[in-house]
Amino acid sequence: MFLEPHFKGQRSGWIEVICGSMFSGKTEELIRRLKRAKIANQEVCIFKPATDIRFSAERVVSHDENYLMSTSVAESKDILEIDDRVQVVGIDEAQFFDLRLTEVCQSLACKGVRVIVAGLDMDYLGKPFGPMPFLLAVAEYITKVHAICSHCGNLATHSYRLSAEKEQVLVGEKDLYEPRCRVCYQMGNILDLKTRKSAKEVQTTNLKNGDLPFEDFQ
Repeated sequence: MFLEPHFKGQRSGWIEVICGSMFSGKTEELIRRLKRAKIANQEVCIFKPATDIRFSAERVVSHDENYLMSTSVAESKDILEIDDRVQVVGIDEAQFFDLRLTEVCQSLACKGVRVIVAGLDMDYLGKPFGPMPFLLAVAEYITKVHAICSHCGNLATHSYRLSAEKEQVLVGEKDLYEPRCRVCYQMGNILDLKTRKSAKEVQTTNLKNGDLPFEDFQ
């Protein structure tokens, strides 16, 4: 379990990053740390991207329904408008923010603010997501949390998309994603590729036979 560092004398700032796949407990860990800061009578401010309205527009909510009141912002630069008395800043769903978020977090940390960021480190394709790789590079403390693979029960590090949409940002929950380990994630991708290839072969055969593609009947 992560233990908060303690510094005597001059107020020091730093960046903590909590990362992992979907359903790994990132927001839960973020809320735990922020609640501990509140217990220590520290001034806390919490932000989330305006696009994240899955559970609530005004709250940061975990899958276990723990929550803290938060402020939704459209751009990361808006976070810099915090009161000078704020000592701890929490940022959830960091992957959905613009790339300037890293600069914003660096600026806050240099002013003596403790910055705690939670987000997906990889998108559904297994590629670095948004500003997360840059935040991981500059953070003093990194915590990688793991979900449980929905297929084999091993530790999950990937977010497997169940739908056929191709856009990188597709906000959803268990209806669209499931956590998978490396092996089950790769197996799923192989099966998807074979399915798409088979469907294309069927469509090509139908066209050769003079049949209309399925889309024309919709």
